[in-house]
Amino acid sequence: MTRLRTCFLTPLILTLLANPALAADHLDSGDTAWMLISSALVLVMLPGLALFYGGMVRSKNVLSTSMHTFVAMAIIGVQWIAFGYSLAFGGSGPLIGGFDHIFLNGITPESLSGTIPTYIFVMFQGMFAIITPALISGAVAERMKFSTYCVFILLWSTLVYDPLCHWVWGSGGWLAAAGALDFAGGTVVHLSSGITALVLAFFLGKRIGYPQERMTPHNLPMTLLGAGLLWFGWFGFNAGSALTSGGSAALAFTTTQTAAAAGALSWILIEWFHAGKPSALGAASGIIAGLVVITPAAGFVSPGWALLMGLSAGLVCYGGVMLKHRLGYDDSLDAFGVHGMGGAWGAIATGIFASVGATGLIGGNFHQLWVQLISVAATIAYAVSVTLILVFILKKTMGLRVEKDDERMGLDQTAHSETGYNY
Repeated sequence: MTRLRTCFLTPLILTLLANPALAADHLDSGDTAWMLISSALVLVMLPGLALFYGGMVRSKNVLSTSMHTFVAMAIIGVQWIAFGYSLAFGGSGPLIGGFDHIFLNGITPESLSGTIPTYIFVMFQGMFAIITPALISGAVAERMKFSTYCVFILLWSTLVYDPLCHWVWGSGGWLAAAGALDFAGGTVVHLSSGITALVLAFFLGKRIGYPQERMTPHNLPMTLLGAGLLWFGWFGFNAGSALTSGGSAALAFTTTQTAAAAGALSWILIEWFHAGKPSALGAASGIIAGLVVITPAAGFVSPGWALLMGLSAGLVCYGGVMLKHRLGYDDSLDAFGVHGMGGAWGAIATGIFASVGATGLIGGNFHQLWVQLISVAATIAYAVSVTLILVFILKKTMGLRVEKDDERMGLDQTAHSETGYNY
């Protein structure tokens, strides 16, 4: 038996001695498998978003609204490989990455990021880069020129998303150095897209007939199916951000489920009290609100605090949606009310309730809350400033809004020469 063990162990020992790097840093098959699954789960969120948004518009715009999401998969999918990943995760400057990974230069199948192949890390982060500008489309549905939208998301992703991503998650990013907590994208993804959506809604103006004409969702079962797919994919979004298959992923998985359920319950109860009846659209919105709010905190809070954050998400985001009626802007599908308000509150709440791997205000660390407030303010200031410049340029060159006759007819026909339904 001793000789048998020696025969098996000796080659392994010699291999480790000859390759000390292999002993110190090696590929973990469990982590790799989980991150492959997580990347695919986040991609599932894109058709989920298309269904979620597509069901909420009028039937004459269902395809054009869905195309906002699918074209982002194409445009940003290419941009990320060409230079987006390099700008976000290359280099080590405080504000922006470098050009060392253009077209993924320097990355091979043997390259590792922690315990997973770097290619998987690139793909996982690329799904985040795709869904972020797609979220913006909820504010511009039914009236923005498709060509302008395509150019806008390319420029916005390059000039807004990639730098913000580097600030928080990149090597040397200034918010990362300051200690900002954003587990899976509260500021980077949701706040940046939500505040940008608000800017675009103001510049585009209201849809023809809004708010006098009721613009009710044409297919709420589609929206509910989309919400379900988003909930399903969000497990990869949040738990995958642990970048391992261990305890941190398990915690993020648990807090994600908890906050989503609490957000749905909270929204249903608030709407029942405020409007007299709970709605299916409200339930779907509450699910997304809970998911948005927990995103920056998923791996930093206990399930109990996640429950509280989810309950607060319904209140905060419901109030955010009501703002458009008070202030008079037309955020078609409530991108700002849910993602902007939810992203901001989630980032701040992380600074309050963080208790796992970090300490927030409840643990006596006021400084963490202060850093989170700075992170929120910086994200808003930067995203709004660059968006204003882009909107001004595109309005002068390409135009932002479709012609009135095209809007009345519906963008499915006028922009894509198709119809969603042929009766």
